[in-house]
Amino acid sequence: MRFQYLADHERQYVIRKACRSLGISHSGFYAYRTRTPSNRQRENELLSGKIRTLFEQHSGRYGAKRITHCLKDEGIKINRKRVAKLMRAMGLLAKGARRAYKNCQRQHTHHAGPNLIQQNGIAIHRNEVWLGDITSIPTKEGYLYLAAFLDLHTRKIVGWSISSTMTERLAADAFLQGFGREMPKAGLIVHTDQGSQFTSGAFLMLLRSKGAIPSNSRKGNPYDNAFMESFYKTLKRELVHDAGFKTKDEARKALFSYIELYYNSRRIHSALGYTAPRVYEELNS
Repeated sequence: MRFQYLADHERQYVIRKACRSLGISHSGFYAYRTRTPSNRQRENELLSGKIRTLFEQHSGRYGAKRITHCLKDEGIKINRKRVAKLMRAMGLLAKGARRAYKNCQRQHTHHAGPNLIQQNGIAIHRNEVWLGDITSIPTKEGYLYLAAFLDLHTRKIVGWSISSTMTERLAADAFLQGFGREMPKAGLIVHTDQGSQFTSGAFLMLLRSKGAIPSNSRKGNPYDNAFMESFYKTLKRELVHDAGFKTKDEARKALFSYIELYYNSRRIHSALGYTAPRVYEELNS
């Protein structure tokens, strides 16, 4: 996973330094990049595409068991455990699958850090505390996933990313966008829930390589990240619920317009004295 992450972002780093930060060998990375995919890898890529299509056709209602049956009906013989593994890798979780979600969380929470904000909604300076989370955006072509980071002091969305898969890469891209824009000093607290995208080893290494400090909400407690939850609630109410996006591209354009041109720039916020985040930032810089 660390090799793949660096391969996807190698233009942004000095390779030798990035390898040291991620704890991988320089020669190993180049060997990985030039390695020919195995038959098993090619097969998994084809199966993953088929699984995603079925998942989206049924609006996220089918889990591994039903998708396995659908594949068998199409003449594809596959073990349910393999389907479940591929679904986990793509971040596909069927609606209402609470037990599967808890099991998935339990596998990853060993990387969870302490809660450094304790429901404290105060940050004296910008780029002191960032809050992060992921939400789903429905379209008629299937789900998109939005990862965003919000500055606790200015309430500005400093970085965000959209993908058809809910992976640690999605979280990393959103953080890197924010980091590139804001260039925060070392000591930035990045607070998220205990989702696997935020507690993976690769994401934590990324934070530490940038001098950021990870912080996590208590398990199952949404109040620890209430301001991020509030942003997503506002986004869904003001944009998503009535949009009826026909395509993913339409949703991407609408999200860009809402976040960058409206929410950050024009939407007044009561906690900011009824000013917009960018206006508040300028007045208090």
